Amino acid sequence: MACNSTGCESGCYDREKDNGSKIVEDAVVTQESVCVKCKCNEPMTFGDGGSEDGRFCAECFRNNVFGKFRLAVTSHAMITPSDNVLVAFSGGSSSRVALQFVHELQIKALKNYEASRDRSLAVFGVGVAFVDETAAFPALSTEMIDAIEWIRSTVSSLSPPAKGLHVVPIESVFGSDSLDPRDRLVKLLDSVPDDTGKEDLLLHLKMLCLQKVASENGYNRLVVGSCTSRIASHVLTATVKGRGYSLSADIQHVDARWKVPIVLPLRDCVRQEITRLCLLDGLKTVELACRSQSGINDLVSSFVALLQEENPSRECTIVRTAAKLTPFYFNKIPETDDSNVPMATQRRLKRFNLKYDGSMTTEAFCPICNGPQNISDSSELDYFEEGQESDALYAACCSSCRFQILPQDGSSREQFGSFLPDHMISQVKHQKVNSQAYLREKIKDCLLLDDEEVV
Repeated sequence: MACNSTGCESGCYDREKDNGSKIVEDAVVTQESVCVKCKCNEPMTFGDGGSEDGRFCAECFRNNVFGKFRLAVTSHAMITPSDNVLVAFSGGSSSRVALQFVHELQIKALKNYEASRDRSLAVFGVGVAFVDETAAFPALSTEMIDAIEWIRSTVSSLSPPAKGLHVVPIESVFGSDSLDPRDRLVKLLDSVPDDTGKEDLLLHLKMLCLQKVASENGYNRLVVGSCTSRIASHVLTATVKGRGYSLSADIQHVDARWKVPIVLPLRDCVRQEITRLCLLDGLKTVELACRSQSGINDLVSSFVALLQEENPSRECTIVRTAAKLTPFYFNKIPETDDSNVPMATQRRLKRFNLKYDGSMTTEAFCPICNGPQNISDSSELDYFEEGQESDALYAACCSSCRFQILPQDGSSREQFGSFLPDHMISQVKHQKVNSQAYLREKIKDCLLLDDEEVV
């Protein structure tokens, strides 16, 4: 009688015929030579040591990754027929896959539009934006020129509908009225003493630049290819930097605190899956070394990568744990009554939009990183008069930006503020007005009305 135990070394797990002769058990070999999902195709072997290596065939693997993307898009109503979507493209694997998947959604929408009789559902528009960082990294000017040419070729090679390409220098965030925006950017970055702070400031400027491109060209969605791996690293870096209050705002599928809402359709895909898909589909990528190798961000990324090697589910665990934080009111696509938006989409918005706790509302945002703050933390803005802009800037910023980006002495801080984009300076003034309104609301019971007299 066979025990059917694969751990038994006696060989009794081999099945026996009725006459007592043994049949060599090859079920294990057969199981490993077919896809675990479709049970018919040969699985793909990437040789990268991943936990899912050799389990899925090429078609099932691709459908699995695309299914995560599509579920995120439909569940959170990221893209609707009336939208005009801008894809933030860096040339890396995540942004390349995001562009490819958005392109495939657009092709499917076009086919449905052409096949329908009434043609009631329009086809959403797609644009691509690339931020040229040559001004911040002059040593990479040659690589940047080659990357831009490759990006132009990649976008133009995509099948119709045509997609607009916007290649914008990062110094354009200062506006056209600035005398020498490139020199202003260099002086701004040089005034930041911390390497991590300089890297974070450059990232905030890139986001402002993308927002500027999107708003000026009529886009109402900004697709960013942040994946699970990148978000897991951000969770740890934000914790280390003391940005726990604003952490939940950065890791949701939707971030509508900006003028053009940001969506993360690849939030549930890990970097290894995305890299495999690029290899499988022959999607070429380009990586530019525009990142400091000595800051907190790189250190945490290396640490998370090491954890992922030891436990392939570590990145997902970090993101799932952080996702238990209460989201803010702006972590959802705003509901709309626009007649151009189908009723099914409007119902999906009401069904899947996150329910937020009233305590997670905020009217105060850091003027540099745009991170939400407790408005009581910026109430000291009321004590600064005209001519104290540098002190007001310090009071308006979050603790992380105060420590890593802002210079500590007053004269250097004043010079730093003169180099900032006008958008950040105007946000300080706007926050001061909100702070005064908040203070008045807190003490309104102690104030006398105009027609009242002191007793």
